[in-house]
Amino acid sequence: MKTIIIGAGPAGVTAAETLRQYDEKMEIIMICREPFPPYAPPAMIEYFMTGEDAHFWRWKDIPKRLDLDYRPDTLASKVIPKEKMIRLVDGEILEYDNLVIATGSRLYAPVEGGDKPGIYNFKSLSDAKTMINDVREGGAKTALIVGAGFIGVEIALLLNHLGLKVTILETADRIMPRMLDAEISDITSGLMRDQGIDIRLEAKVIAFQGYPRAEAVTMASGESLKADLFVAATGVKPNIEFLEGSGINLRWGVPVDEYLRANFPNIYASGDVAETMDRITGEQSIYPIFPNAVVQGRVAAYNVMGWNVPYEGADRMNSLKHLGLPIIAAGRSEGEELRFRRGSTLRKLYLHENRINGFQLAGDIKSAGIYRTLMNKRVDVAYMKDLLLEPGFGMGYIPDQNLYWRPGITPVS
Repeated sequence: MKTIIIGAGPAGVTAAETLRQYDEKMEIIMICREPFPPYAPPAMIEYFMTGEDAHFWRWKDIPKRLDLDYRPDTLASKVIPKEKMIRLVDGEILEYDNLVIATGSRLYAPVEGGDKPGIYNFKSLSDAKTMINDVREGGAKTALIVGAGFIGVEIALLLNHLGLKVTILETADRIMPRMLDAEISDITSGLMRDQGIDIRLEAKVIAFQGYPRAEAVTMASGESLKADLFVAATGVKPNIEFLEGSGINLRWGVPVDEYLRANFPNIYASGDVAETMDRITGEQSIYPIFPNAVVQGRVAAYNVMGWNVPYEGADRMNSLKHLGLPIIAAGRSEGEELRFRRGSTLRKLYLHENRINGFQLAGDIKSAGIYRTLMNKRVDVAYMKDLLLEPGFGMGYIPDQNLYWRPGITPVS
């Protein structure tokens, strides 16, 4: 049996690892559009800050260790599902028995001129290296980031760390509005401003200006702001253009069923490109974070092998590691609020019908794992409600010690 994996990020690598774990003889081809070993985009911040190869999270020799036919610097131009074939940009045709689409996403802003040179995609190692080299060689002194979500904030912290004068623009009235409530957002903004980052809220960008490179942004207010380099980070856009006209159903990403199958029985999608269900709300969308990509890659591989393992649903979760104060948010900030604050520690839990709907932590984040488990398992926490915010809250507070237990996966014949 031959499986082709298009994409070499966390989802694609995990799929390959899982397939090889259970099948030593399967032919696995992995296609990567970049000229590098497989890497994890979320770890690039750490790499550029420390110089350590944190982004090669499975080490550079992973293709050799997994006995993959690894094709770096290779682009797929067309998928032909009815014939189980892929056409590469160079014209080569590859046949497959199963296909895993794990092509990831790129940073995106729905703004005129958003494709100009000088606007960098920090989801790509090639693009990020070009930007950082420009900074280190003295070619850039100022940076302007459009979008203050988690990715935009992390990039702002990195560029500030490298000595640039950074301005970050956000349409909403606070940074990270999709994940953080006003209180924790204000704490984050204050710490960023203390480090010298200029944050402008309720600041809508309508266009990037300059030719051929971006040189400025035009604001809805009419103001023009110049910078040496730009990052458009209001969201991410799945890399699915090569699937157009293939017959594979497309929306913003690739919609999949509970087994991560597309609308062809032998085609799966995982990672940033897959439209899956939120495990709490059931809402179908892309959920582009590292943990989701890893789990989806594993489940896709199980189902390539015919095991019929359903995906439990995606998490909404993110964390800031380079702010000076750890911050993590998960789920939704809706429902009854439980709150604890002492010094630099702030904990907030949101409950609906005595079940955790979401949480936000700043400072002491040690309880994040148990909160996440209680939330995902939909545990009724009524009997421990007064204990949830206790310092050091953990498994010792819970009578049922089997929350982390998972039954073994058994192949379905």
